[in-house]
Amino acid sequence: MDLQMPQLGGIEAIAAIRHDFPNARIIVLTTYSGDAQAAKALSAGASGYLLKSMLRKELLETIRIVHSGRKRIPSEIAIGIAEHHTDDTLTHREIEVLREVACGHANKIIADRLAISEETVKAHMRSILSKLGANDRTHAVTIALKRGIIEI
Repeated sequence: MDLQMPQLGGIEAIAAIRHDFPNARIIVLTTYSGDAQAAKALSAGASGYLLKSMLRKELLETIRIVHSGRKRIPSEIAIGIAEHHTDDTLTHREIEVLREVACGHANKIIADRLAISEETVKAHMRSILSKLGANDRTHAVTIALKRGIIEI
């Protein structure tokens, strides 16, 4: 399963397949190495997660492991998930604010677009910076993109 597909995203497709076929074993094959995307895919019911850049041997090994009923996640993805497992997760509203920041919008425009006050946008940004350990808005967007929290 790829994560980026037209109409229905990969995570939604995984959840739908697992709903109709609870014993289905799904391996995500993607270019996205972010821990947030991987965690979402695994929570949706994926049994394996591989990057498209990985060797054919790893793909075959993963298929065998998942077919046997076990899970398989590359160490680099597992390390990312483990490192951020106890982090405070961003709220839905914080993610909305961060998406608007990623589009280059100023606080006033974000406030208007989300029907909240500028002070509320600023409060959300302080929370986002703290949760992501970011130095500024640009750094927060970079971290969120890298981890797969948001997409552009």
